Amino acid sequence: MSSSSSSAHVQLTTSRLALRPWTTAEAAAVLDDTRSVHWADDFPADGDRVIAGLFEEHPAWLGAYGHRLIIERDSGLVVGSIGLFWPPSEGTLEIGYGTVASRRGLGYAPEATRALAEFAFTAPSVHTVCANVELSNPASVRVLEKAGFHRWATEDNLARFRITSPERHER
Repeated sequence: MSSSSSSAHVQLTTSRLALRPWTTAEAAAVLDDTRSVHWADDFPADGDRVIAGLFEEHPAWLGAYGHRLIIERDSGLVVGSIGLFWPPSEGTLEIGYGTVASRRGLGYAPEATRALAEFAFTAPSVHTVCANVELSNPASVRVLEKAGFHRWATEDNLARFRITSPERHER
């Protein structure tokens, strides 16, 4: 993973993806059902609409450690979104992600999840990134496993995953 910065917002780059912060204009377009030529045909998904609707209530989610669009580098198209639910609580951030149906099964979700988790550890005092997944969603469980997260608890129909900063293990 590499990163490039233009002002306070960092774009993360993997071999196949770019993860860049949402703009308020993009969030408004999602909420208004205004199509962009830079979106995959099936973007936005329902989860993207939910997140776009919460930015006003949670402006920190638009910050450097917040939510990002997942962009397929080969096509330049937005194919999903991923985000950290800022601010951290006792050094822990929750992550959420989703890719559009047309790009599922290509390994984009684990690639993006791994990159954003690594980036999260650059934030002051963040040592753990976690995610909660319904057991009825085995594809999402597999995303987290492929991204290096470990299941640490299961409650009812919910699996709890987390990954810890490598520096925390060295202490």
